[in-house]
Amino acid sequence: MKILKLPAIALLSSVFMFSAMAETSAAELTETTNLVMAGNKYVTLLGNQINVGDQAPDFKVVTESFSPVTLSEFKPKSVLISVVPSLDTGVCSIQTKRFNDEVANLPEDVVMLTISNDLPFAQKRFCKTEKVDNIRVLSDAVWRDFGHNYGLLIKDMGLLTRAIIIIDTDGVVAYKELVANISQHPDYETALTKLKSMSQTVKPVEPTMNEQSE
Repeated sequence: MKILKLPAIALLSSVFMFSAMAETSAAELTETTNLVMAGNKYVTLLGNQINVGDQAPDFKVVTESFSPVTLSEFKPKSVLISVVPSLDTGVCSIQTKRFNDEVANLPEDVVMLTISNDLPFAQKRFCKTEKVDNIRVLSDAVWRDFGHNYGLLIKDMGLLTRAIIIIDTDGVVAYKELVANISQHPDYETALTKLKSMSQTVKPVEPTMNEQSE
C-alpha cells in the first residue's frame, strides 16, 4: 500500500475543506439560469459568465500530482480549454480523447487543456488507461477557481458544465461554446477550425517516402 506524500495529503484535505464551505461561498456567486440543461431540466451555473472579447480571467488548477497550474503560464500561446463534467462518463471520455488525438494536427504555438472537477487521482488513472498524453488534463476540484471565474460550476452538483473556450495570444476570449445540454457533444470541428486559424505558425509537413529517398 502506497503512502501519500505530505503535500498531496494537505491538498487533498483542502478539497474536503472546500466542500464544507461550498454552500457559504456559493451564496456570494452570481447565478445564471436558462442556459444549460441536464436532461430536460435547466441547471443553475455559479460564477461570472465570460463572453467573446472579454479578457480571460486567470485561474489556478492542479495537475495529477497536485501541482498548481495557472492560465498565465501558457502565455503567449493560444489555449483551447475543453471543459467536461466528469471523465468517468462516456461523452466526456470521447471529448477528451478526441482533442488528445487532434494535437498531432496542430502547430506548436497552441495548447490544449482539459479541465474537470474530477480528483487528480481519477484523472491520472483515466489518462493512463486511455493513453491520453498529448494534452494537459487538470483538476478544478481543489479551489474551483476556474469554475467560479468562468461561470461554469453547476450549483448543487459540484460539476463543471460542458464547454469549449479558446483564448488568444493576447489573453482575450476568442471563442466560447456553452453546450446546451451537458449530455451532448460540443462542436469539435468549429472549435478546431477557429483554433487553427489563430495560429501564427504553419505545422511542418512530413516528407513523403519519395522525398526522403531523393
